[in-house]
Amino acid sequence: MTAEVIRIDSHRGDLDRIKEAAKVVEQGGLVAFPTETVYGIACRVEPAALARLDRIKGRDTSKYYTLHIGQIDEYRKYVQGIGIRTEKLIQRAWPGPLTLVFELDSAQIAGHRNRLDDAVTNTIYKNRSIGIRCPDHPVASLLLRLVGYPVVAPSANRAGEEPAADAHNVMAQVGNDVDIILDGGACKYGKSSTVAAVGSAGIRLLREGVYSASELQKMSEITFLFVCTGNTCRSAMAEGMFRTYLAEKIGCDVDDLQERGYKVLSAGTMNMVGAPASAESVMACALKGVNIGSHASRPLTRSLIETSDSIYCMTRAHREQVVDLSPDAERNCHLLVPDGEVPDPIGQSQEYFNRCASYIEAAVKARISELAL
Repeated sequence: MTAEVIRIDSHRGDLDRIKEAAKVVEQGGLVAFPTETVYGIACRVEPAALARLDRIKGRDTSKYYTLHIGQIDEYRKYVQGIGIRTEKLIQRAWPGPLTLVFELDSAQIAGHRNRLDDAVTNTIYKNRSIGIRCPDHPVASLLLRLVGYPVVAPSANRAGEEPAADAHNVMAQVGNDVDIILDGGACKYGKSSTVAAVGSAGIRLLREGVYSASELQKMSEITFLFVCTGNTCRSAMAEGMFRTYLAEKIGCDVDDLQERGYKVLSAGTMNMVGAPASAESVMACALKGVNIGSHASRPLTRSLIETSDSIYCMTRAHREQVVDLSPDAERNCHLLVPDGEVPDPIGQSQEYFNRCASYIEAAVKARISELAL
């Protein structure tokens, strides 16, 4: 039976047509629909519908399909406890041409099995992982939101054939096998989404598509910024300690932090450029095995603030200066010591610097312990 083709052209009645298609999916039917990459086939996660989809795709049943969601936060129904880099990548790349394969442990999957039925769990969780995509297309987004069940949506083509990038191609390949084709015109990119694995090992490119590996790295990089007055004592020590202890937690060398997706910086409100860390600060850090001998001060700027994900200030006055420069930073700007301030050791004895360094060290370790990496 030839599929019904429904043209979606942003005119009145489109919502009713997409609602009709959503009901077909809920009842176990198959609907081809446009995304920003290629057309997909929407299929409810239900045994009979999946068996039909397998026949069309010529799919090896040992492989798994990618769950498609209509709104970004829906992923939280299926995955919890993700790291801060993954969270940032989601916020930057979704909705969009990126499929994420979340690597989970057995306990996490068992928790979802208690909430979802076996057919759903066994279909979308395979090899201790789940693939999720949130497409950036109004038709896709609305269709997926209207279906009241989990939906998978592989590309609308047969095995070995190129994915269809317009409704004409969908009809040519699978027009006799699906129930409805929602014709939303040609896809924006016309090529498959990028696929990346995310988990304890970080973010790994599995298939390059619209996004490259370097673009994923840039979108997911986390920047920590420490702020004091001159950037030669307190924030310099905090930066060095944070870098050292963050590397320890991740299990990498300090010099490899940026490659692992983390950048640690410091700056001063006094606009000093290129000044070294004070001799007392270098010594205080060295006593703790932290090397800040190559530190050079930098001024606090609006652009630096706006490219930082977490900002830690030594005093309330420093925090006020950050927020004055960039009001939007208020939600990401904190005191390094939540209920206190780090006193300025400038002009004090080495013993005073050592005590200050220990105070900063305790605060830095507490902040790192809060991070989901």
